[in-house]
Amino acid sequence: MAMRSMSLGVVVALAVTGLFFTVVSAGVLTSSQTVPSTGSISTVGVGVFNDAGCTVIATTIAWGNIAPSGSVSRTVYVKNTGNVPVTLSMAVSGWVPANGGTYLTVVWNRVGYVLAAGASVDAALTLSASASAGAITSFSVNIVITGTG
Repeated sequence: MAMRSMSLGVVVALAVTGLFFTVVSAGVLTSSQTVPSTGSISTVGVGVFNDAGCTVIATTIAWGNIAPSGSVSRTVYVKNTGNVPVTLSMAVSGWVPANGGTYLTVVWNRVGYVLAAGASVDAALTLSASASAGAITSFSVNIVITGTG
């Protein structure tokens, strides 16, 4: 019986030793390599400016007085401030009075225009009043110019 206990002790000792050498040798047989990585992130951005040099940000457009059945145009400059080409679109929102869009429309000449990264383009915005626009004495509207990449 004593022999059997000793044999079991030897077997356990050998197993632990083998496990130790397996763990150590696994660490010795490990290899790694660092691979540098570079790239860029696509960014989309547009700015709307009052001047062709795109230095004065447009914060408002003053349409002035417009007669019923009349129209008036204003020029702004749109710059792609991102690093990918964008397709331009324009929308209006927030008419004051709320029915302003019934009598007034705003359009522009750059629908679907593709603007290269870093490039700028002039855009003509035109406000037109219907024949019955005399029902409105003053108005405001937000013009939203969007670039989609």
